[in-house]
Amino acid sequence: MGTESIEASFLSIFALISFFIFLIISKLSHKIRDGALLDEDFVKPQAFHNFPVTRSGGIGAILSLSVFFGIYYLLYSKFLYDYFFISIAMFLIGFVDDLKISVRPSKRLLIMMIILFTLIYFLPIKIFNIDIAFLSFIAKNHLFSSIFVLLCFLFIINGANLIDGFNGLLTINLIVINIILSYININAGNLEFSFLLISQVIVLLAFLLFNFPNAKIFLGDSGAYLLGSLISLNTIITNNLNPSISSFFFCTLLFYLFFEVFFSFFRKLLQSKSPIYPDDKHLHMLSYYKITSMFGKEKANYLNSIFINVIYIFLVLPGLYLINDPILSRIWFFILLLIYVIIYFRLYYLTKN
Repeated sequence: MGTESIEASFLSIFALISFFIFLIISKLSHKIRDGALLDEDFVKPQAFHNFPVTRSGGIGAILSLSVFFGIYYLLYSKFLYDYFFISIAMFLIGFVDDLKISVRPSKRLLIMMIILFTLIYFLPIKIFNIDIAFLSFIAKNHLFSSIFVLLCFLFIINGANLIDGFNGLLTINLIVINIILSYININAGNLEFSFLLISQVIVLLAFLLFNFPNAKIFLGDSGAYLLGSLISLNTIITNNLNPSISSFFFCTLLFYLFFEVFFSFFRKLLQSKSPIYPDDKHLHMLSYYKITSMFGKEKANYLNSIFINVIYIFLVLPGLYLINDPILSRIWFFILLLIYVIIYFRLYYLTKN
């Protein structure tokens, strides 16, 4: 039996294990700490459900990934220290909030920054391929490189948490990103790393079965932080393994997660709001209001996720044709940011009126 057949067999077994982990978690997690994981806040800006749903998707994800780390060690005799420590750290930071343990957002962000920087600095995690001369130069310094990587993680992790408000919205987006990264690495012959990426697609699909179209379980902050950190690490490693690919292609791939945070931060400042507290003026919320007016509230939740991700796919796919051209990849990235702004203000005025 070839190596590929063994890996395929393990992935099949892993898919079944992941499914049953999420099944058990969805049935039993409401008992944890007397229902502390149940999301019963129906009036917060990012609430779009009408009955209590457990925020235990992060538990299912970390348990499934732990099983996979064991499988990976059995196959390759390697322990994924970077993935393991980052996964555990980001899960725990988010899980505190899922348990309704009160921690101010600013304090939680500071804790995240300290832990992430420590892991990035000592593991170490670096970005080797950068198409901007200035950043490429400062990245040679380990301290500045660690700070730059930290910022990359923070944007994507918080972007993942920001859009995790509708059934399937974040999960489908991460599935698409991981599939594209898998495609790139399989074509480049990075089969071992592709095995790791496909395992994450399996975890996401297993969760999606219980979250879409009707949610029996939410990712929670623990799941959003965990999966956001993994997508950051996946992209950095893919960038390093494929130096012929423009780093701006990866900016294109993550533009929605990144720019949602960047745009919202400055929008709130201009509106005299705190950038770290949620509101109901994000792109995915404006599109939800518009879809609700067309199809009704019952269908709008999951239709909104489909709508945004279909648009995202159509915007990102042209980047694959420009993947080896730094100049065109850069131009397309900034075009996407412009398209985002145009769509945002169009939706803003439509919903306002």
